[in-house]
Amino acid sequence: MSDKYTQIIEFVKNMETDVEKFYVKGQAAAGTRVRKALSELKKMAQDMRNEVQDLKAERKG
Repeated sequence: MSDKYTQIIEFVKNMETDVEKFYVKGQAAAGTRVRKALSELKKMAQDMRNEVQDLKAERKG
C-alpha cells in the first residue's frame, strides 16, 4: 500500500473532531480549520495522483 494513501487516511481521521465541532456544535472557528485541512488534503491527493501517473508510465515503458 502507498505511504501517501496511508497519510491521507490518517489526515482525514484527524479532521473528524473539527468536522464534528463545525457541523454538530456550530463552531465557526472549526469551519475555518476544516477548510484549511481540505485545502491541504487537496494537495496531498494531487501528489498521490501524480505518483500514480508516474508509476503507470514507468510500468508501460
